[in-house]
Amino acid sequence: MAVSLAIGILCVLGAGVAAQWCAWRFRLPAIVLLFALGLVFGPGLGILHPSAAIGPLFRPAVSLAVAIIVFEGGLALDFRQWRAAGEGVLRLTVVALPINWGLGACAAHYVGHLDWGTALLFGSIIVVTGPTVVLPLLRHTKLHPKAAAFLRWEAILNDPVGAILATLVLEVLLAHSNYGPERFFAETAPHMIVATLLAIVIGMAPAYLVRFLFERDLMSELLKTPMLIAMALVVFTGCNLIMDGAGLMAATVFGMALANLRVPGMAELRRIKESLVVLVVSALFILLTADLQRGVLERLSLPIIGLTLAVLFVVRPLCIFLATLGSSLTWQERVFLGWIAPRGIVAAAVAGVAGLRLKEAGFGSADLITPAIFAVIAATMILHGFSLRPLARKLKLTLSDERALAIVGASPWSMDLARCLHEAEVPVLLVDTYSGALAGAARAGIPTLRAEVLSQEGEESLEERPADYLIAATPDAIYNGMVCAHLTPYFGRQRVFQVSPGVSRLDLYRGLSRDARGKVLGDPAWNFGLIERLFGQGWRFVALTVTEADAPGFEHEQGNRLIFLSVRRGTAIWIRSAEDAAPAGIAPGDIVVALLPPLPTEASDHDDPTTAVT
Repeated sequence: MAVSLAIGILCVLGAGVAAQWCAWRFRLPAIVLLFALGLVFGPGLGILHPSAAIGPLFRPAVSLAVAIIVFEGGLALDFRQWRAAGEGVLRLTVVALPINWGLGACAAHYVGHLDWGTALLFGSIIVVTGPTVVLPLLRHTKLHPKAAAFLRWEAILNDPVGAILATLVLEVLLAHSNYGPERFFAETAPHMIVATLLAIVIGMAPAYLVRFLFERDLMSELLKTPMLIAMALVVFTGCNLIMDGAGLMAATVFGMALANLRVPGMAELRRIKESLVVLVVSALFILLTADLQRGVLERLSLPIIGLTLAVLFVVRPLCIFLATLGSSLTWQERVFLGWIAPRGIVAAAVAGVAGLRLKEAGFGSADLITPAIFAVIAATMILHGFSLRPLARKLKLTLSDERALAIVGASPWSMDLARCLHEAEVPVLLVDTYSGALAGAARAGIPTLRAEVLSQEGEESLEERPADYLIAATPDAIYNGMVCAHLTPYFGRQRVFQVSPGVSRLDLYRGLSRDARGKVLGDPAWNFGLIERLFGQGWRFVALTVTEADAPGFEHEQGNRLIFLSVRRGTAIWIRSAEDAAPAGIAPGDIVVALLPPLPTEASDHDDPTTAVT
């Protein structure tokens, strides 16, 4: 028992996190890797048998994990983003859903050879585009904010709505089979309407309680995250007792309410939950895929394969075309949304339960529900996972693939650094709170952003114009440290830099804590005053392309050259820091940005940067 448990933990958690790392490192769809691991550990090698090992608790445990995922997804649904892409989101969630259901049911009946009852259930399940698949894909792709909002809102909102629709269809079929339609309209339908309204109310009420407790400092910081997760699970479980599927809606509404009530401190808590969700998603995908029986795979007949192709190439594209007729969406957005619709955990979980109940009720083709849904999930995850980025790039719905740098603080020398990068065709964004400081950069065509990056509005504005690295370059060392600490979860600790606060303030014990600041830009002696003084003496930033002859030892200063960073096209930006354990080497073809003194005819007496410090 202990050995099998250890093997299970190794396969699920160890391999899951390893797959997430590989996906991040090599920019691959993590979901596809997790799905493949589940097939290998389950039907392939027979190492994992989750439902047999865990028993009747397996499905409830999966349901609770899904509740955490949809709750965290609800936290990302800010109504201000809805206003930015409102018409498209409304059409995808209200208009497209019934069309998708009808077309999916017709395809299941005429192509997959399912009876009408089972076909209607199949159509109701495939309307779900799971956030467990969509959100990880969006994290690895720099989509335009509008296109990303379409996919995010559709996935998160359709998840509970699709689950409730599938429950409704299932109850109608069972009621018609056992009692006739009269009982459904007299009892089941009113119960579902009341349960849906209760789910919305029950989801919103705890959010107001959370805001009351947080704003009045009535909750310990240590308890905030456990309390939110516990409340999400309680809301989910309570509403599921009222009606199957209502718990997903309540958990989503709870997350949405928290996101839009502007509860203080939610940004930090949301990042903690995002990390938890990565682990939960990794485990769930491996477990659910590993739980597939080989008999399910053996029932993948030609009609099921034909049905999968019909869903991919007919149902979804035609649904989006009809739902967006007369809308303001561009043809590129319509083509993109018509193809990208990966299904995930909720579809698999609903199919397993619903298929079993239909089979017990005597529906002839009910045993084909699970393989049919599995085929759609596998095909959409693989095809959509690998094609999302190339298709978005082809349709010009992505931002630049080149690594981008944000510079906070528009001083004369930081503006010159931005100009140098811009002229070298390196994506750069200059950020400041004062429009006058940005005016010169804007006239030169350099992208600018007027915002306070420590505010929620500023952080959201920065997310709409994503950068990969950040340099805080204001004269205030404390403010620079605050910017770096605040944006570390967004950029990563190794990608936020600040101008040195001075050698004396970098003492590990008495100086600025490393957790409260970014990495030092350049050497500790390169403080703001030194760079400003050199710039005043005529030093300027220059972009140099490294040749084969120059590459060896180029990263070391030669003469009075101060190297700040180097750029490797399409790969990375290396920003020099004395705190790097292993500085990156410079290769031929790299672009090096260095601060150089004026030409000899223009040089002052202070050519040596070390003598410029008083």
